[in-house]
Amino acid sequence: MTTDSLPIVTIGLPVYNSERYLAQSLDSLLGQTYRDFILIINDNASTDGTADICQRYVKADPRVRYYRNDLNIGNPRNFNRVFERTTTPYLKWSTADDYWAPTFLEKALEVMERDSSVVLCYPQAVLVDAAGGNPQDYDDVLNLVQDDPADRFTSLLEKIGLAHQHLGVIRMSALRRTHLLGTHVASDINLLAELALYGKFVELPERLFFRRFHKDSGSWKRGDADHDARTYHASSSARVRFPKWRAHLRFIEAVKSSPLPLKSKMRLYRFLLRRMGWDRQMLRSELTRELLG
Repeated sequence: MTTDSLPIVTIGLPVYNSERYLAQSLDSLLGQTYRDFILIINDNASTDGTADICQRYVKADPRVRYYRNDLNIGNPRNFNRVFERTTTPYLKWSTADDYWAPTFLEKALEVMERDSSVVLCYPQAVLVDAAGGNPQDYDDVLNLVQDDPADRFTSLLEKIGLAHQHLGVIRMSALRRTHLLGTHVASDINLLAELALYGKFVELPERLFFRRFHKDSGSWKRGDADHDARTYHASSSARVRFPKWRAHLRFIEAVKSSPLPLKSKMRLYRFLLRRMGWDRQMLRSELTRELLG
C-alpha cells in the first residue's frame, strides 16, 4: 500500500484508568510491521493519568486520534463508541492492558484481503499476570471455517472458553449487521456468535496476543455483582438485571434477524432452547430475585 492511500484498518482502543499498562499496549500496536492504519483511542472519562499518556502519543504519532467521553458509559458502550467512529473496511478492537506481537496485523490482514468470506481473523493467545509474567499458552479452538453459518454458530457456543477473539481483525461490513455489544455480562460471546452467522473465523496458529489478567480486568471477578456493575454500567453503577436472560434472548434475536433460511433458523432455535434448559436453575433464580425484590 502506498503512503498516500487511505488506510483500510482502524485499531480501536477503548480506555479507562489505564495508566499502568497503557504505554505497553500502545507501543505494541504502533510497533506493528503493518503500519498504515488509524488508531482511535476513546477515553471513558478516566480520572488517572490516562489522558496525559494518550496526548503524548497523539503528539508523537499522526496515526493516533484521541476522543474522550464526558461520563463513563461502561466498557461495552465504549467499545461500541469506537465502532461508531470507524470508517475503514476493517476494525481491530484492542484493550489497554493487553499487548500484541508486532506481526499480528500484517498476518491477519493478509488473510482478510485474500478471502472475503472471512469476517474475523485472530491469533492464538498467551495468558500473563499483572506484571506480564507467568505466561501460559491458551488454545481457543475456534477456527470456524465451516460453510454452513449454523454450524459455525453452534460450534462457537459449544467450544468457546475465554472470549477475546473479537479483538482480532473484523470485517466492518459484517460487524454492522450485528447488534454489537450489549450491557450484560458475556455480551462479547453474543457478539461473536452473531458474527459467525455472517462469515468465517480464521485462527492464526502463532501466539501473537498476550492477554493480561489482573484485579481490575473485566473477567477477574465475573459473577460478582458490584464488579460487573462497575464494568458494564460504570457511572450509574446499577446492578445488571437479568444478565442470563439477556444473554439467551440476544442469541435468539441474532438468529431471528439473520438472513438464514427458515430451516436453519428452526435448527438454531431448538439448539438455543436446549441451552436455556441447561441454565433453567439460573434463569429461575434471576426471575425470583427480580420479582421478589
